[in-house]
Amino acid sequence: MMTELHSQGRSIQDIEACLKRIMPIDSHIVEAIKSAKSLGCDLKIVSDANQFFIEKILEQHDLLDCFSDIYTNPTSVDEHGKLRILPYHGAASTPPHTCNLCPPNLCKGLVMDHIRASSSPDDQILTRFIYLGDGGGDFCPTLKLRECDCVMPRMNYPLWKRISDNPSLIKADVKEWSNAEELRRILMQLVSTMTKEDS
Repeated sequence: MMTELHSQGRSIQDIEACLKRIMPIDSHIVEAIKSAKSLGCDLKIVSDANQFFIEKILEQHDLLDCFSDIYTNPTSVDEHGKLRILPYHGAASTPPHTCNLCPPNLCKGLVMDHIRASSSPDDQILTRFIYLGDGGGDFCPTLKLRECDCVMPRMNYPLWKRISDNPSLIKADVKEWSNAEELRRILMQLVSTMTKEDS
């Protein structure tokens, strides 16, 4: 797609301007992100999108610094000004994966394993995850969550459907949401509860 846009004379600046127009973030989500960060949550993004799109959207809403890590398909701009998007798995630094639940370019479950393994053994026991998602690719990492974790699937989206169809496979607490205001309210309740329990 980026090759086609480039062949039509679209520049990287055109793509960035388009992202600003078509990718707003609801104010409730912006508030939830900033509040969770201010309460000490370590926020990470695991996305099947790409580095350029995610960073530009977050920058537009002054949210980029809220996230400690972004795991996604890497991007670069070549000598002709064309945006190149590479697969996360199969790129130079990350080997291909064999997960049959995820698309070939990114296994979010392996990323979850990496995030958990990068913590010290004591932190692995104490760290609890709140995983928000809506796509089919979010099912694999949901299967990696523990009883002390929580998954927040968006109602009537692929992740919610897969959880609804396979509830016995899910160990984590499930808190569904349908709009940005509900997401903010549930997330803040979870963060508040977990913070109190950890104190």
